Parts: sequence; C-alpha cells; structure tokens
Amino acid sequence: MLDSLIVPLFVTTDLPPDADLAGFGELLAETVRELGAGYPGSLDGRVFWLDRPVLPGQRPAAEGELRFAGMLGHLTAAGPGHTVREVVGDVRRAVGAAVTARYGDVGVAPAVFAIRDQDVRERTPDTALPLHTSALSHL
Repeated sequence: MLDSLIVPLFVTTDLPPDADLAGFGELLAETVRELGAGYPGSLDGRVFWLDRPVLPGQRPAAEGELRFAGMLGHLTAAGPGHTVREVVGDVRRAVGAAVTARYGDVGVAPAVFAIRDQDVRERTPDTALPLHTSALSHL
C-alpha cells in the first residue's frame, strides 16, 4: 500500500481583476499533481474571492485593482517519508511559479499555509467553487 500525507491548506494570492476564479482553482489543482522530487499530489478544496466588504459610506474597490483569492482544502502527497514542512514548501514554490507564469508578477508571492482541518471545514464560504483532482484516486 502506498503511504501518503494529508495536509489541510490555505492558499491566498492577489489576482488581476479579470481573473477567472474557476481557472485559478484549476491552476492550483494542476500545479500540485507533481511536487518536489517527483512525488504525486492531489488537491481537494474550494476557491473563493476574499474581497473586502464595502461598509456604508465606503467606496467599492477601484475597477483595475487586484483581487484577493483564496483556497481552503486538503493536499494529499503520495509516497513515504514526507514531512508537512517539506510538502508545504514544495507547494509554495510550485504555486508561486504557476501563478507568476499564468498571471504575471502581481507584486507578491502567493501564501501557502498548513492549517487545522477544522479551519477548512468551518471557514470555507458557502459560495466557494469546488475543485478536484483525481491523480490519486487509486489510493
């Protein structure tokens, strides 16, 4: 049987105002399929916009302003001997490169954090879009 490590993750980044949220989710899912030194990964989660709320008397964000996107979910890294720290570092590097390749330099690298499983369940907005990968569906 193949060993695997499951890591609850939070990924955040700025995206151009015309970015497609579902496309961002697909990019994340594709990016984690091959991590680190060639070990496969799978991501199951949901993506959402983290736009600031507009309170009464405030102006909405400017039309050309970057939008803040997030993903909460679970990453499965296949194979023995992985640590959470190593896997999160591999995901951080891979997502940073993929976001820059797709959207250009948005001024800051995406943030990737290991979080508590409970946070994934409790903090994912109801309006979030699902994403799925099937690279490890045989596990």
